[in-house]
Amino acid sequence: MDTSKTAKDVNWHRRDFVSAAAFTAAAAPFAVIGRATAQTTSTRPPGAKPGTHTSFAPLKQINAGVLNVAYAEAGPADGPPVILLHGWPYDIYSFVDVAPLLASAGYRAIIPYVRGYGSTRFLSSDTFRNGQPSALAVDLKDFLDALRIEKPILAGFDWGARTADIFSALWPERSKALVSVSGYLIGSQEAGKIPLPPQAELQWWYQFYFATERGRLGYEKNRRDFNRLIWQLASPKWQFDEIEKRLATGPVITVPTITMEGDANGAPHPEPSAYVKKFSGKYEHRLITGGIGHNLPQEAPQAFVDAIVDADGF
Repeated sequence: MDTSKTAKDVNWHRRDFVSAAAFTAAAAPFAVIGRATAQTTSTRPPGAKPGTHTSFAPLKQINAGVLNVAYAEAGPADGPPVILLHGWPYDIYSFVDVAPLLASAGYRAIIPYVRGYGSTRFLSSDTFRNGQPSALAVDLKDFLDALRIEKPILAGFDWGARTADIFSALWPERSKALVSVSGYLIGSQEAGKIPLPPQAELQWWYQFYFATERGRLGYEKNRRDFNRLIWQLASPKWQFDEIEKRLATGPVITVPTITMEGDANGAPHPEPSAYVKKFSGKYEHRLITGGIGHNLPQEAPQAFVDAIVDADGF
């Protein structure tokens, strides 16, 4: 691993990836339909307050696929493995209270930095930097293979939930159970080309040069060239075409699943009734009350851990 990178280098690498990731996310809005289902609210009293912990044990590194992945770990090495997946603009510290709770229950909690974050690095400077959702799912598969973990529980939110959903849909034999905040987040690249109503577009404001005045003017003046350039930079080879085709069909997830939502989530998210038919195995939805927002694992760590333990028992 190259340890000569400066903090400035790290910030630039992260910014390049996040910029591409933001546009990829905007190209995959939620487009699933289904019947409503009864919602279950977690009623267990909280066992840990948010902010109880502030750090992990020293991080570990492992070569996995095209990456050298940095990850935190807590709990017994022979415990049932739980992979905790973060999103953007969050990081592994969203799970800083979740991990010790899982460890105390006998689980092996593993929290990787995704590509573009922390000290996770590409092994080769020649590897194309790709922010496609399918690329992150392949990263997860490579990470599990490197750790020789065959069938973990997957739990995540934001981009992490999307990655867990995609992985469970594509490789259900490799996932014991799934906990997905905001439910079914597998989208279609083609559907992302269709304009949304103004109120919905407003929620994706950060894609326009992250809301700078210079970006607004530049996009207005050079809209076609700007869009063409973004696609040329982000997907010149489109390495994951076959996986993207499978995801565009909205595949059903057969893995036992608990989906979750906070009652004060102000980020874009689908209604539970929109994705209930996307889960064909044992399934439950939980609405977590008390002013819980988008960063559910950090805001309600006990409820998140409860869901993982319960999904493990499905």
